[in-house]
Parts: sequence; structure tokens; C-alpha cells
Amino acid sequence: MRQLLIWLPLLLSLAAVAPAEAATGRVIKVLPHFLDTNRLHTLSPSLYERDAYQFYLRQHPDKRSTMRFDVHWKTKGAVYGPLKLRVELRGIAEGNSPKQLVLEQPVEPGSWFSHWTAIALARDQFRDLGEVTAWRVTLWEADQMIGEQKSFLW
Repeated sequence: MRQLLIWLPLLLSLAAVAPAEAATGRVIKVLPHFLDTNRLHTLSPSLYERDAYQFYLRQHPDKRSTMRFDVHWKTKGAVYGPLKLRVELRGIAEGNSPKQLVLEQPVEPGSWFSHWTAIALARDQFRDLGEVTAWRVTLWEADQMIGEQKSFLW
């Protein structure tokens, strides 16, 4: 009986401590867009017009000023560290020398809904990187990767 009285509070206290779950997250979609000299990625709100204008910018590199990545992401659960989106890019600059660039942007966890975040390259970064051949977007909680989306050639 005495052993039961000793072990019962100990077992109850251990059962009351629920394990803390880390946040889970994912990168749902990544839309890489070229921006023209006016920093526009489309001429009208139509999706068809956006795709047509992106095709035009791909065919006319002299009309591009930079590139922007629109990232659709989501987290679930409690977040115990700072969140950030990281965009890693590989490109080929003049002379066929491969280049790599990493962009990071802190993001804030919100409600149960997903979020869109735009990450743009500076004009000089875009020029130095050259033609983008592959990209990877990752979602990080402190130093742990919780979501990823990458291009086919990554």
C-alpha cells in the first residue's frame, strides 16, 4: 500500500507532462517571376496576361531588371524559434562560371492560414548571378528546416 502511495503521485506527474511538439511547416508553392524595368511582373491582373508577359520577358533579357520569388508557405503548431525563408539560387554568369546566391528573410507565424511572402533580388545581385538555372526555397525554425520546395534542376 505504501509503495502505491509513493509511485502513484510520481506516475501522475509524469503523465501530466505532455511532450511539446515542434512546429511543422511546408512551402506550398514558389512562383519565380522576372520583373521589368518598372518592377512589374505582369501588365494586368489576369493570370493569362501574367504568363504571357513572363514569356515575353524570358525572350527579351534586356527588358528584365531583376527577379522576385513569391513563396506560399504555412506552419502548424507552436513555434519556439524565429522563422525565416531562405532562397538559394544557382546561376551562370558571363564566361560560363557558375555562381550561387543565398537570400534570407525573417517571417512571422500567423494564424491557421497560409501566407505569401515576396523575396526579390537586388538589381546588382541579379546582374552578377546571370541566368538562373536552379533554385531552392526552404522554411526554417531557428536552425531546423521544416519545409522545402525546389526546382527540377536543383
